[in-house]
Amino acid sequence: MRKLLPLIGTSHGGGRSALTCRYRCGDACFHEVPNTSDNEYAGDVIARAYSRRAMLRSAAVVTVASAAGTAITLSGNGSSASADPTVEAQRAGAAGVNAAGARGLRFTPVAPNTADQVTVPEGHEQNVVIRWGDPIVKGAPGFNPDNQTAAAQAGQFGYNNDFLSLLPLGGDYERQQLLVANHEYTDEQLMFKAYDAANPTREQVEIAWAAHGLSVVAVQEDHRSGKLTAISRHRLNRRLTATSEFKLTGPAAGSELVKTSVDATGTKVLGTLNNCAGGTTPWGTTLHGEENFNQYFGNAGLVTEPTQAARLKRYGVTAGATERKWERFDKRFDVAQEPNESHRHGWVVELDPYDVNSVPRKRTALGRFKHEAAQPRLTEDGRPVVYMGDDERFDYFYKFVSSKQMKKGSSRAAKEHNLTLLDEGTLYVAKLTGDTPAAEIDGSGKLPTDGEFDGSGVWIKLATGNVSHVEGMTAEEVYVFTRQAADKVGATKMDRPEDVEPSPRTGRVYIALTNNKDRGAAGKAPADEANPRNGNKHGQILELAENFDDPAGDGFAWRLFLVAGDPNDPATYFAGFPKDKVSPISCPDNVAFDPHGNLWISTDGNQLGSHDGLFGVATAGERRGELKQFLTVPRGAETCGPIIQDKRVLVAVQHPGELDGASVENPQSVWPDGPGKIVRPAVVSVWRKDGKNIGV
Repeated sequence: MRKLLPLIGTSHGGGRSALTCRYRCGDACFHEVPNTSDNEYAGDVIARAYSRRAMLRSAAVVTVASAAGTAITLSGNGSSASADPTVEAQRAGAAGVNAAGARGLRFTPVAPNTADQVTVPEGHEQNVVIRWGDPIVKGAPGFNPDNQTAAAQAGQFGYNNDFLSLLPLGGDYERQQLLVANHEYTDEQLMFKAYDAANPTREQVEIAWAAHGLSVVAVQEDHRSGKLTAISRHRLNRRLTATSEFKLTGPAAGSELVKTSVDATGTKVLGTLNNCAGGTTPWGTTLHGEENFNQYFGNAGLVTEPTQAARLKRYGVTAGATERKWERFDKRFDVAQEPNESHRHGWVVELDPYDVNSVPRKRTALGRFKHEAAQPRLTEDGRPVVYMGDDERFDYFYKFVSSKQMKKGSSRAAKEHNLTLLDEGTLYVAKLTGDTPAAEIDGSGKLPTDGEFDGSGVWIKLATGNVSHVEGMTAEEVYVFTRQAADKVGATKMDRPEDVEPSPRTGRVYIALTNNKDRGAAGKAPADEANPRNGNKHGQILELAENFDDPAGDGFAWRLFLVAGDPNDPATYFAGFPKDKVSPISCPDNVAFDPHGNLWISTDGNQLGSHDGLFGVATAGERRGELKQFLTVPRGAETCGPIIQDKRVLVAVQHPGELDGASVENPQSVWPDGPGKIVRPAVVSVWRKDGKNIGV
């Protein structure tokens, strides 16, 4: 037996350390699954969605057309029982991939590794654009980890950067852009010396409040390369934190369900929490998904009223004290005292980065759940459609179709109109269907007889404006308790739908299903066609094509584009591309497109023994499914927020050094500033040394 590459730190589900699980999502994977409905699993659907055609091998190409006329083409590939990966197998797989490839992916891939650095392909350079604590707002002091204050942090770049967006400034500032970043969560053990988790101080809590939220910072481009440098104290630089003012808008705003003792209007919210991935709108704003917000609210176990208790449980709100103990310092985090405060979180936030005085808006029309992302596309008549995943084991995939058309141009009237687009429309949830016999899905990941995992589906209406389409629920209840509405209508359970991205070229939608260790466990849903592996530790990418390419329609075709893992494992699948010519990948999380139409995938919780990284994969042409690793991140880190431009690639390096036993006094990484310096999450830019475009 060949020697396995040792895992980095202690595995705690999905390849993550216990420390990451504790601070990022409140150990969500180690609590009972909130969804106890008897709705179908996507895996069960997949199990039935295959036809009885003969098994197609990897050289064959098959086209599957939905009843509504949507065509999907891919190559089949036979498989058998799964096998554990080895370092040698991974390196052999990477060695088979060379600098040739689809346009945009012509680079020599990075081999899997465990280096405590950002490793990029040969011929590329990198720089740290901005770090946690770097001052960005006028008057903010330089970062001093030994004398940090809440006031200082409120003017500095926040902690654990996730989603990134780059927006043009134009005019006289053509070499400047606006970088917008989410700050998902804080890890106080890596922020404060001698941190006592059982007894945090008020100052530490207030610093953590200030380290959450969003950052807007102008960046300067180097005219000879892809290097970016943050412009400290630019007039558009801005910080929004857990205590900044946000506005609730849309059909649930003002509802009795979102009013509190300090906000009788139900429209004014303090703070945004656990912002994960997001999106950039065609009208120049950014969207930010509030994900694991439930972990910040405690004492749900003290709530005894049955309906209210069931609602809190469905969203996984903490029964006792929270990890960070914020409820000791502000009663809004105690649901026993403020039962509606948690209802004011779990939304998609829209921000206008160009207006430093604007109040960001929480869009209730898009529903409330653990939002991982929100990336819009436009219908032919100009109405935005937003696709969204609920990042929880066995939860659902949604879309929102606006009833308003976007206005073009930069006039004040157009801007004001476009800021209402996400307040009116219809919210849908997905139900996947198929016709393959369940016997063909045995939980191993073996392809069915038609050579691919595929099927069709429908979008089920939940609410339109103030009209509910769910029996027994008002429209306000549908928006505030969207998970329960989706339970009622029979939506399909998925394996943690995280980031979602529609292709700007084809309109096809790609959904990262990161993993689900509970798939096929006793008392849990078994494997199905959309989720074909029991104990799914590597995840998959689902490709969805709307019927007639109409994003406002009510039907779609789907298939698994990529089933992640070691290419030498027969249970993996790369859209039919030869598996000896792809990089190994595990736990897809964030996705983005490059200018050439290739899909780029960042990973979170790699189960193959290597560090997490960023990968590019062709989605069309003869190289469809060819996947190549572009970079890896340091010890304990996750790859987030990828942006792929012509001349640069940006990634957010989140929670470096977050390994079990780590602390300020006992660092497990020296990135980005070397030994003796505190470990700091940061944004990195990568470019070619010769100044040419990436991957061409």
